[in-house]
Amino acid sequence: MKKILSLLCILVFTLGSMGLLSAQQNKEDQKFQKTLDKYFDALWKFYPTAATMAGFHKYDKKLEDLDKKDIEKRHEELDELNQAFVADIDKSALCQEVQIEHEMIINGLSLELTKHEMTLPWAYNPLFYNDIFLNSVRSLMTGTFGSAEERTKNAVDRLDDLPKLIKQAKENLETPPQLYTETAIKQFPAVLNFYKNELPQLIEEAPAAQKPKLQEKLAKVIPALEDYNTYLSNELLPKSTGNFRLSTAHTRLLRANFQNELPVQELIARTKADIYNIRREMFLVCIPYYRIMYPEINLDQLGKQRGEEQVWNIAIKGVFDKIKGGHVSSDQFIEKIKEIKTDLKKFIQESQLIDIPENNLNITEMPLEAQGITWTRLLCPPIYETGNDYTLQISPLADELSEEKVKSLLEEYNNYFLPFYTIRKIYPGQFVPYFYLNKDSSLLKKFRPNLPLIKGWPIFIEEMLIKAGYGNYDLKLRLNQLKLKLKAVIDFSLDLNIHQGGLTKEQAVRLMTITAFQTTAEAEKNWNRIILKPLDATYAYVGYQELLDMEKTYKQKAGDSYSQKEFLAKVLSYGMLPLRYLKQKIEE
Repeated sequence: MKKILSLLCILVFTLGSMGLLSAQQNKEDQKFQKTLDKYFDALWKFYPTAATMAGFHKYDKKLEDLDKKDIEKRHEELDELNQAFVADIDKSALCQEVQIEHEMIINGLSLELTKHEMTLPWAYNPLFYNDIFLNSVRSLMTGTFGSAEERTKNAVDRLDDLPKLIKQAKENLETPPQLYTETAIKQFPAVLNFYKNELPQLIEEAPAAQKPKLQEKLAKVIPALEDYNTYLSNELLPKSTGNFRLSTAHTRLLRANFQNELPVQELIARTKADIYNIRREMFLVCIPYYRIMYPEINLDQLGKQRGEEQVWNIAIKGVFDKIKGGHVSSDQFIEKIKEIKTDLKKFIQESQLIDIPENNLNITEMPLEAQGITWTRLLCPPIYETGNDYTLQISPLADELSEEKVKSLLEEYNNYFLPFYTIRKIYPGQFVPYFYLNKDSSLLKKFRPNLPLIKGWPIFIEEMLIKAGYGNYDLKLRLNQLKLKLKAVIDFSLDLNIHQGGLTKEQAVRLMTITAFQTTAEAEKNWNRIILKPLDATYAYVGYQELLDMEKTYKQKAGDSYSQKEFLAKVLSYGMLPLRYLKQKIEE
């Protein structure tokens, strides 16, 4: 009897302890959520334009106030929030899922603090202001949320504050990198076009009570914007002598954005091996073509004379030179991508390689205000909304490019390369990971998604498609798929060596054209992207390498029952967790 009573006491004590722990955990989870809500509210209050576009409408009547005192106040606020998350919340008392979010918000705060302490976009990036000038009012006037009356009232308030923000921009901007200012100048006609041509038409469709106020405020905004446009060219451009290299800030940004386990040095070592191995495979693919295309040249003899690396360059470039002429015209470029996308969807569905959403992906031309940074842009539903509209914008071949450069770009994106560019950048591309992310209930995951996984996932798919017979095993397609894979490796190396080292444009272009077989026009475009959008070039390679490691672990556990389709479905099911936590989930 005593034994039974003892066991009952132990059981009661254990259950009581578990209940106490659960209550403590629940209390700490609630505390974390309250602090997270405070973080988001403060963020959107400081960036009300971004808030509107995210689907958070508490601050729709406000416009960014970027007075130096307000920027300093925001910096202090970030320090206080960081203290609240680090010191005031007991991470060990949080449930497992909230512990992950705790680390995500700490990394998010690190990114914001780096912005305030090192990169200072309001002082060194005029593109930062272009985005606010354009979207602050347009997001309200073209939105479908709330009532038209409320949206137009808020637009009146933002229009009223715009001249003040324009003045602050001129006061804040110091010595941006030249490319930043040049790109802002190229994009600014789109800002002017909205206020001079599009907004007057939208005002005509606005509620009658708001029309006079909108017109009155617009009349004051247009001269201020025209003056700012002149300022960009006549005053800011001459003093745009700033350094585009992020240096130590780049290291901080890498750490906060990657959230992975593979050290950078390990990734660098892998790039060296991958560059060699991919180039070697490209050469092997080229051998039968080269011997037909250049029957007078003995590759074996050439290899003895020039050495391994040089004969690879000669053979691979020789084959690319023969097939690069097969491409569409510039006015057919986007339509061709749409055709390829349709064929890809059909092939994936018939082969049942992966599960893809039924949702359609709209493909359109990228508007002027977004051009000059990346060639594609995916627009997803706002993070506070659960929409199903996804649009992929593709930048047209720029009108200001010479005929020779346009021809060079079309040769780069020839009929054998374009299918894999479509897989990587358009469909299934980043669309599928973002689609599954949008279904996740976590606001923080949507706000700070796992970019390495989102951008690395398509490389994994490329390999699956080529091995499943996409393109009927045409080796010219395989050659171009390997070229695009090589580009991801080279891009990672370039981003590090440009921002953390002293790699010059000449050296970078040589690496891209000689080692990676890109055209000069493509290499110059990529240089600009790495300068204007730091880290973007690193994500794909990092995500792909982590996926390879995860697959290896998953395959070992699954044994003979391993299914690549099931592996990828499981990866996507976790809603773009940070890489180190995703690895733990896969290993469970």
